[in-house]
Amino acid sequence: MEIRVQSIKFDADQKLLDFVEKKFSRIEKFYDGITGVEVALSLLPDHQNKNVKVQVSVPGNTIVIEKNAKTFEDAVVDCADILKEKLVKEKEKRAL
Repeated sequence: MEIRVQSIKFDADQKLLDFVEKKFSRIEKFYDGITGVEVALSLLPDHQNKNVKVQVSVPGNTIVIEKNAKTFEDAVVDCADILKEKLVKEKEKRAL
């Protein structure tokens, strides 16, 4: 499974990139058919200005989750939690 991370209009430090890789590398255990993960990190002009958008490609579907938070780490954790639930549901649908 390939994880691609891009930071839009800013340079993400290695610590943040490692955190993102670590969080999303764990999702493979919830659905083993994942073909790719794309993570876009961007800054917004409002109060909770850290935006994380995750696109996960599974056979026949793309799951997209987007969260805003005060820190990128919080948004990544929120996305990962929601993604786990969606992947479990997707796996159950495929099993039927």
